[in-house]
This record gives sequence, C-alpha cells and structure tokens, in this order.
Amino acid sequence: MPSLFRLFSALPLWLLHAIGAVLGWVAFLASPTYRRRFVANAARAGYAFCQVRPAVAHAGRMVAEAPRLWLASETPACEIRGADCVERAWAAGRGIVFLTPHVGCFEMSVQAAAGRWAPQHGPITILYRPARQRWLAELMRTARNRPGIAAVPTTLQGVRQMIKALRAGRAVGLLPDQVPPQGQGLWSPFFGAQAYTMTLAARLVQQTGAAVVLARCERLPRGSGYRLHLQDLPEPLAPTLDAAVLQINQAMEQLIRQSPEQYLWGYARYKQPRTEAHTSAAPADEGRA
Repeated sequence: MPSLFRLFSALPLWLLHAIGAVLGWVAFLASPTYRRRFVANAARAGYAFCQVRPAVAHAGRMVAEAPRLWLASETPACEIRGADCVERAWAAGRGIVFLTPHVGCFEMSVQAAAGRWAPQHGPITILYRPARQRWLAELMRTARNRPGIAAVPTTLQGVRQMIKALRAGRAVGLLPDQVPPQGQGLWSPFFGAQAYTMTLAARLVQQTGAAVVLARCERLPRGSGYRLHLQDLPEPLAPTLDAAVLQINQAMEQLIRQSPEQYLWGYARYKQPRTEAHTSAAPADEGRA
C-alpha cells in the first residue's frame, strides 16, 4: 500500500481526479448504507439527489488526490480569494482559527494558506487523528507536517499546542463538522437535525480572542487546480458555548450551500459519538491546562 500511495503521488491531478470519480461511483453503488446516508443527509439540507449528484464523484476525488497532496514535492495551483480578511486579523495582532467543513479539498485549504502566510506569521497548526494501521499512521505523521504546517495529534497536548499558537498570534485549522468523541461536544442543530458538534473551535476562540476565518476550497474542472475562498464570520462569536456552537454550525451550512456539489454528503454527521478510554481532545478546562 505505501508503494501504491507513492505511485499515485506522481500522477497528474487531472488523472487522479478522473480515477477518483470512478472510485466515488463504485463506492456509492456498492454500499447501500453509504448510498442511503448520502441521499438522506442531502435531503435534510433540502437537496434532491439530482442536485448533488456530482458530489458522488467528488468524494472519490478526495481520496485519489490525497497521495499527491501529502507526498508530492510540488503543490498544485490554488488561487486565493478573500485574503483581505486574513490580513486584517494579523494586522490587529490576533491569532486566526480557520474553519472549513468537509467540502471540496480541505487538505488544500491549509496548504494554500500556509504557502501564503506561514513564511511571515509562522506555521498553521492542525489536528489529526493517527490512523490505526502503522504504515498509514507514519505516513500521515510525516506527510501532514509539510512546510508551514504543524500537525498535532488529537490529544490534550495537541490542544495545548493549538492554544499556545493562537496566543502567539499564529493560526490553527479545524473541521468543526467532524463528530467528536463523547464528552467533547454538544448536540446542536445542523441542517435542521440535531448533530453532536465539537466545542473545541468555539472554546479556542473564546479563550484566546482569535479571529474566525471561514474557508472553502473548491476543485476546479478537469484537474486544473483549486480555488480557496476565505471570509469573515458574519457576526462576532457568541459568548455562551451553546450559542457559539450553533453559530459555527450555521456558518458551515452557509459554506456548504455555496458548493453543495462538493460536500461529503455520505459522511455520518448525525451518528452517536464514540466513547474513548482516554482523553483525545480537550475537556472543559483545556484552555487552563
């Protein structure tokens, strides 16, 4: 498998996206459970399958492009729009919490931002959950620590590193529509249904005074590259945790509606949170640890 990863990393992006589109449809047709969840999640958001049909292929493209994004020495082209909101935050001396849902190429979001701002403002810190397979865990550990990116594990120590980075005026990146373990989130509406939602993003902002920047990185046609869209949170984050988490969920909905054909509708967003034997993210007092 490592050899296959390295082989894929050398392929051109247009070919990877073509292969990925086929893989996406194979997975969709082969798994009734995945197919039902995809259609049901889209329906919750008010979309008929015909409106989000391209998302089937984009899910496969996400998998196929990963080896290139992790291992290739040259990063694919990515245009950045809305950079002024990032510049304003750093001009004010604030750290930045980049938030992006599972839409488009979220792996490229951090790489493009790091390439643009890390030389001047330091690396962007991101959380990652180590894979169970030893070879993949080692690959992820080394591949995600690319120039300008500091990948830290989903442990209390990793959260402490994020807080330290924000208080130093640097940036962190999170996917707040990811289902956290039991005890590390709360139930909040997402497209009209209750979804267990991480509190970490809101806590990081509330405890450090960081700015929130919303990010959405779309894939361009025929493997021609990516376009990263950046924007401010429409309103300052609410001071209470419940309201702040709801506000972030609503912001993620807004981003998804800008590009529903590239969202991972098959993601199990409404599942019950898993129970972990040890703390893998932040407890209620993570900012004081």
